[in-house]
Amino acid sequence: MRVTVVDHPLIAHKLTLLRDERTPSPVFRQLVDELVTLLAYEATRDMVVEPVQITTPIGTTTGVRLVRPLPLVVPILRAGLGMLEGMTRLLPTAEVGFLGMQRDEETLKTITYAHRLPEDVSGRECFLLDPMLATGGTLITAINYLLSLGARDVTVICLLSSPEGMHILGEAIGDRANVKVVTAAVDERLNDKGYIVPGLGDAGDRLYGVASG
Repeated sequence: MRVTVVDHPLIAHKLTLLRDERTPSPVFRQLVDELVTLLAYEATRDMVVEPVQITTPIGTTTGVRLVRPLPLVVPILRAGLGMLEGMTRLLPTAEVGFLGMQRDEETLKTITYAHRLPEDVSGRECFLLDPMLATGGTLITAINYLLSLGARDVTVICLLSSPEGMHILGEAIGDRANVKVVTAAVDERLNDKGYIVPGLGDAGDRLYGVASG
């Protein structure tokens, strides 16, 4: 597993605003959108392209285009949905699938409650969107699910990561596939509730508020 921590002044600036508890939800959503686009630029650096001959208004030249099958972008609901527009802005031709997952706050185990993905993703570059790599459980489950569908090239884009989650994810995935994690920062640690410290709180709640039934 490869890890890329994107060191850029704009990313650091936007991440600082995200962390601030005074940042309201509308501004938080906008910052996530902008931050994901910046991270996606780095995450797509190694995408596979093929040469293509085109004609410009002046003459002909050889350019490149994304190879088929097209990339697959998979936000992990619900918080990952807030990252989708920032990603598809950079990859407008990508197809989009969904994984509905949540963490049991008592056991910290991942529960999958919904999925909408092709039956076969062999040969496709897959991008998983999840704001936080905390305990690693959600992303391990998500990556394993994609691997079961034939994926061998998976890039995870997350806003924040923990050292513990990075280690657990790396141990769980091993060398079974080409997995890359692109993140804006690796924070200090996890607390006893499995939250990243200093972190930025619950990304889903800060994106959408707390719905009560």
